[in-house]
Amino acid sequence: MELIHKYFQKLTDLQRSQFEALEPLYKDWNAKINVISRKDIDNIYEHHVLHSLAIAKEFHFVDGSRLLDFGCGGGFPGIPLAIMFPKCHFKLIDGTGKKVMVAREIAQSIGLENVEAAHLRGEEEKGKYDFIVSRAVMPLSDMAKIVRKNISPKMTNARPNGMISLKGGQLAGEIKPLGKHVETISISKYFEEDWFKEKYIVYSY
Repeated sequence: MELIHKYFQKLTDLQRSQFEALEPLYKDWNAKINVISRKDIDNIYEHHVLHSLAIAKEFHFVDGSRLLDFGCGGGFPGIPLAIMFPKCHFKLIDGTGKKVMVAREIAQSIGLENVEAAHLRGEEEKGKYDFIVSRAVMPLSDMAKIVRKNISPKMTNARPNGMISLKGGQLAGEIKPLGKHVETISISKYFEEDWFKEKYIVYSY
């Protein structure tokens, strides 16, 4: 939890308590339903919560923005972002029902009223959103084909609507099919821990 305070010092008391609640809740659920690697659960704040919040360092979503967490797993990056942007609406979807249930239960447990979670594949989601966020769910070009229909034509944020993905490793081949409207932002620009080396935000619009 100290890592969250280190990089986000202007949290409200409610946001602090919500972030602090995540570790015991995820550990409890993970013992029943494996949503985070057993060997990685002790790194939940660095590898999952802070990683998700890299998006909040690069983007400020205006109140009322609608975001879709595509392939949310147990709730990343959607739940940490929903804590950070309480006046934005987040829909979390995943094709694995058990993971969606965990995400829904955790959101309810910490009182997140701006989150809905649904057991859906991306092809089934019909809503329109300002941004689609994701964390390493599939090759970006495959994802773009699925979610293009869900990106709203109405712009309300400073930056164009589009996809914001957390990815790692060598990305040149994956990014090329997306065309010219792509930005790759090194997360090490914001977080100094070694784990974030070669981890990126890919923004395509």
